[in-house]
Amino acid sequence: MKFVIKLFPEIIVKSRPVRKRFSKMLEGNLRNVLKRIDDGVRVRSLWDKVEVESPDDASAELNEQLFQAMCKVPGVDIVQEVRRFEFTNLDDIYQPAQTIYGPQLKGKTFSVRVRRTGTHEFSSLDIERYVGGGLNQNSDSEGVRLKNPDMEIRLSIEQNQVSMITRQAKGLGGFPIATQESVLSLISGGFDSAVSSFRFIKRGSRVHFCFFNLGGDAHETGVREMAHYLWQTFGSSHRVKFVAIAFEEVVADILENVDNSHMGVILKRVMMRAADKVAEKLNIEALVTGEAMGQVSSQTATNLNVIDKAVERVILRPLIVSDKQEIIDQAHQIGTYDLAASMPEFCGVISNSPTVKAKLSKVIAEEAKMNLNLIDEVVYRAKVEDIRDVLKEKPAQQEVDILASLPPQAHVIDVRNDVEVEAQPLELEDAFVTHIPFFKLGTKFAELDTSVDYYLYCDRGVMSRLQAIHLQEAGHQNVKVYRP
Repeated sequence: MKFVIKLFPEIIVKSRPVRKRFSKMLEGNLRNVLKRIDDGVRVRSLWDKVEVESPDDASAELNEQLFQAMCKVPGVDIVQEVRRFEFTNLDDIYQPAQTIYGPQLKGKTFSVRVRRTGTHEFSSLDIERYVGGGLNQNSDSEGVRLKNPDMEIRLSIEQNQVSMITRQAKGLGGFPIATQESVLSLISGGFDSAVSSFRFIKRGSRVHFCFFNLGGDAHETGVREMAHYLWQTFGSSHRVKFVAIAFEEVVADILENVDNSHMGVILKRVMMRAADKVAEKLNIEALVTGEAMGQVSSQTATNLNVIDKAVERVILRPLIVSDKQEIIDQAHQIGTYDLAASMPEFCGVISNSPTVKAKLSKVIAEEAKMNLNLIDEVVYRAKVEDIRDVLKEKPAQQEVDILASLPPQAHVIDVRNDVEVEAQPLELEDAFVTHIPFFKLGTKFAELDTSVDYYLYCDRGVMSRLQAIHLQEAGHQNVKVYRP
């Protein structure tokens, strides 16, 4: 079967050399994607389109798989499925046209346009009149209209073959991947970072992924699945990297040393510094985040300006003026909604009264209290993988016991930070409550009595569960979660 791919309009208006380059890159990208489905696929770039042909013996299932894959390749505006029929006379052309287009014409005006090459006993106008007249008489159309019809039927004739579009679908649009420079997307697995990554894939960039792990394997597993889905669905024409950075030590340093109101801004700044170092190693010129103006306290114009000053590399924010609902709607459209909705809602830094107008001088003074050498250390230990391999060694999902009520004389560990505990102390009858902030729990837990079961507590049950999983992974089986 033959498929015709129309180029995204922004490609068509480029200068002749640029348009030619974009078309050839789209041809190569399509070939990379489709050859993995069937090695017999042929791809050919023409001036105003790309033609794809599946093997003559291709099944309907294979052709459907190819059709759906083409619709998700950046740079594609429209995908048309084309069938070819041999003919000896005008009626041989009309009959398949009636079968294909007749049911589509109900209540519509239409016209027939013919492009013909070869030697025939009839002209292109003869074909248009014969096919158009037959369709008008044998369908429930509103009649032929040569100017601005509701539906335009285009027939392409080469020698004794006529080609007809049996169906068409809207493609992804945008630019072919690698026509724009590569970017490094800071991906958390939530709605925002997934949509922002998608937008840059669609715009023609190779999008590499950088994940800051603040909560153990449970979170990282979900993020790996998200990054792999985005690449496999929209960007698989090119190889990219997935970088995982264990960031808990840096978060602990912030919580122990930085003024509470500036924690959020400083966390973003140190993340940008770490991502900047990764980007330098991978020869990438830009960072991408899912930040949107006013969505949280660190995303004001003043704070974003302070965050940007942490690095010289440009930070791109495709969602900066998007409403949250717009982002969620697009997550539905691209298929990332369910995975994002199931992602653990983890925040390593919780400020009591976060500043919305951070002063750079104050931020620099607070950062001076930290061990900024930790950034180099965590980047050095970062795991860099080919995106094709990120699901091969999937960490086993740990399960922990979650209890709504406690046994008598239970030992409860409140893992919230100092501000949360001070604002709302945990008071329990017939239980022993100890406060160990989550960022100290990894080292302090080893000092506790191994013959006692401990029940971790936090307000929403997310931090306690992640920490319980983390402790179990470290070999501590005497830990559970208290979630009243």
